[in-house]
Amino acid sequence: MIVGFENVGLSYDGETEILRDLNFSLGEGEFRFLTGPSGAGKTSLLKLVYLAHRPTRGRVILFGQDATAAEREALPALRRRIGVVFQEFRLLDHLTAFENVALPMKVAGVNQNQYREDVRELLNWVGLGDRMHARPPTLSGGEKQRVALARALVTKPDLILADEPTGNVDPVMGEKIMRLFIELNKLGAAVIVATHDLQLISALGKPTIALENGRLIEETAPAVAGARR
Repeated sequence: MIVGFENVGLSYDGETEILRDLNFSLGEGEFRFLTGPSGAGKTSLLKLVYLAHRPTRGRVILFGQDATAAEREALPALRRRIGVVFQEFRLLDHLTAFENVALPMKVAGVNQNQYREDVRELLNWVGLGDRMHARPPTLSGGEKQRVALARALVTKPDLILADEPTGNVDPVMGEKIMRLFIELNKLGAAVIVATHDLQLISALGKPTIALENGRLIEETAPAVAGARR
């Protein structure tokens, strides 16, 4: 099991729970859309998965380990197996696209000779081979999102999380970005994509977790048997 939630609750103030009684699991190589209205708790759920927060109650299982009970020293090793694509990109404006993608490897102390070619291949794969020396202020929203995606992949994670990855791009670019996530899933990565775009979810025909007011209200298989994949 890649991710498991067992009766998970989360409160930021110690009183009001943002998430309540969540139970779901994600297996190796599985794909889930995470949907629900604004304020439903999608981003908070993702933060629990990538260990930005610990639950107020219940257990979060990651890669077969109880992350809730794990010592602080054990968390970095778990986090390195997770790639996160943030809604607001979180790129550093003074770095080039290449440097932004390479940053996780640099921070980990990896020699540039060991990752240079991987970074180039990733930027080519997301269609930005000719923009690798450009800085974020000169990139479009879609280009920034693809740089953020490449950065999330550079450590070759087992689990990829994306928070509204199509929210800042046009529909055509949004579908292209989603196709990249589908391809990554086919290559073996488990994927959770939070989105409010129900039309896109329907078109891609992947299983869905639905949240409302902090509760899991629905977990469905693909809605359309003949959906495009």
